[in-house]
Amino acid sequence: GLTSSKCDMHMPALLSFLFVSIRREAEGFKEQGNVYYVKKDYAEAFNFYTKAIDLCPKNASYYGNRAATLMMLSRYREALEDSQQAVRLDDTFMKGHMREGKCHLLLGNAMAASRCFQKVLELEPDNSQVQQEWSTDTGFLTADVVFCMDRALEPASACHRFKVLKAECLALLGRYPEAQSVASDILRMDSTNGDALYVRGLCLYYEDCIDKAVQFFIQALRMAPDHEKARLACRNAKALKAKKEEGNKAFKEGSFEEAYVLYSEALTIDPNNIKTNAKLYCNRATVGSKLNKLEQAIEDCTKAIKLDETYIKAYLRRAQCYMDTEQYEEAVRDYEKVYQTEKTKEHKNLLKNAQLELKKSKRKDYYKVLGVDKNATEDEIKKAYRKRALMHHPDRHSGASSEVQKEEEKKFKEVGEAFTVLSDPKKKSRYDSGHDLEDDDMNMDFDANNIFKAFFGGPGGFSFEGNSCKANLYLLLIHLLIPCSDCTVNH
Repeated sequence: GLTSSKCDMHMPALLSFLFVSIRREAEGFKEQGNVYYVKKDYAEAFNFYTKAIDLCPKNASYYGNRAATLMMLSRYREALEDSQQAVRLDDTFMKGHMREGKCHLLLGNAMAASRCFQKVLELEPDNSQVQQEWSTDTGFLTADVVFCMDRALEPASACHRFKVLKAECLALLGRYPEAQSVASDILRMDSTNGDALYVRGLCLYYEDCIDKAVQFFIQALRMAPDHEKARLACRNAKALKAKKEEGNKAFKEGSFEEAYVLYSEALTIDPNNIKTNAKLYCNRATVGSKLNKLEQAIEDCTKAIKLDETYIKAYLRRAQCYMDTEQYEEAVRDYEKVYQTEKTKEHKNLLKNAQLELKKSKRKDYYKVLGVDKNATEDEIKKAYRKRALMHHPDRHSGASSEVQKEEEKKFKEVGEAFTVLSDPKKKSRYDSGHDLEDDDMNMDFDANNIFKAFFGGPGGFSFEGNSCKANLYLLLIHLLIPCSDCTVNH
């Protein structure tokens, strides 16, 4: 009895030791497999990955590695089985979904490949490799199928199976009117054809008529309850509609952070739905601009335009974001695009305003020179001039190097010029309107020293030199207002 008890006490430790030893041995086989894979000795790599799987049959990465090796050996059906086993063991294994998608493509199953690539994008939304794989390879494959179905229909023109396959591929290629036409022809002959009903729904779904699409998918499932494609499309359509509506509701209620998250989640549901996703990107851009995420909003608008180059709302939203970030040349470009497409009075005014702001941005910014806001009051402009004029007055820098003196004198003149314009209501109004004051025959001749003297008063003018009380008072004022160049803290 005592011996048995001791064995029971040691059993967990023994099992743990055995598990660690087996895992270590399996990892060793995997590493050896990796070495042979790099050397392109795929047959030997396959043998070592198999040994690793035999020891640890629940490890997803081992199946993933063996699937990659089988693909290199052109054993695609076996590779597909390994990839599927890998993602069954770990649904978040991105490489497993990617390899399964590639195997489906190589074996001619574009729809199954699309579902795998969609899963990859759910796990990694910015995965550029899968986006290219999806758009390029599935596009070529579906185009080839259309060509083959046309050839097949020449001797078998009444074959509904060939017609439906052609219609589905046309829909996936974005050729919706052609796909609708083929599906409608079938439904005229056979109104209960589940495949044709599914294709009609698919076209409506991709054209962002989601409610009508769902009706067709439901009808297809009534006619063919086991129609897996219709079931998946119906589920995606309902999920997309619900998530988008949740985002819209949050936006209307002013819950912008929540709306941003909901639109982001909606974008992961079906990357194939170009029109709906373009709207979702534009909606997220609108929310982003409300949250002052202007660069992200611009990026989202660009993504929307990439999906749908005719999407005017996305151009308008991006142009406004460009205006808000003072990127006027880009704003003008977008407004020009909009006006060329829709020549409305509103679009013309938006373009003219952007062109005006672009022109103004290339002039000297008098508000920036004085360091005031564009809505500054007369009193604020005077205070700003007083501070800047004292800061840059040549007498204050008489002991500096000649380069510094020239730079400060230039700034002193600019401050005087800015004050001349912004303190004169008529000149300020013309300047704010974007007019060139010199072209308007306005008197722009001025002397910075005379402006300074007139502002600070005194018939004898003003000088920083000498020991007059006035000079001493202004020197004190300068040191109170402006930190010395050799000071690290303000006085």
